Amino acid sequence: MADVDLKSRSDTRVGGPKDGEVRFYGVHHLALNTDDMKMTVDFYVGVLGMRLVHAMKVPPGLGTGPGNRGNPPFEEVRHYFFDMGRDGLLAFFEMPKGAKERGDRNALGAMQHVSFAVSPESQARICKRLEAAKVAYDGPMEILPGIFSIYVFDPNDIRLEFSCQPGNGEGEPCIVPQVTQTKNEALAELKTLTGDRAFLDRATSGLAD
Repeated sequence: MADVDLKSRSDTRVGGPKDGEVRFYGVHHLALNTDDMKMTVDFYVGVLGMRLVHAMKVPPGLGTGPGNRGNPPFEEVRHYFFDMGRDGLLAFFEMPKGAKERGDRNALGAMQHVSFAVSPESQARICKRLEAAKVAYDGPMEILPGIFSIYVFDPNDIRLEFSCQPGNGEGEPCIVPQVTQTKNEALAELKTLTGDRAFLDRATSGLAD
């Protein structure tokens, strides 16, 4: 992988957006499902120490009514938000008990797992909190060069990962540069997809030689 400065921002482009350029600023919120909001709050606040920042019910008419814009098809479901750091939110909808089958995390279109960026010290604290709550976890293990993770299932059977970069100390990790490959490194895999030169050039246009 290309050499990176872990003290720099992950978006190293200079100046404002160019004409037609789209910029992304991370996750605004990630919305997951539960059928037991109290159990979910107990885990994320009580075990993990995440901060609950907003507790609400979806207004009437946005579930089964004509105003539904993609919400769960039930009226006035609970919708809670937790602060997951970097000005991003982890949200949960509460489905009525027995109304939906348990999901398959390996199904197409499903979420396989979610990984949170933490410092090495915070990862160690999470391990202690999980142990105190008698919650089993795997790791730490090196999942990419210089990145170590632990894995745990929340009470909804959602697979969570907590990733840290020991070389970065307690400071905020710089995630994207740590995993960014050179163009040739990425091409070694991309060429197993297709030999279409135009596709390969387009796919690697944001990578350095």
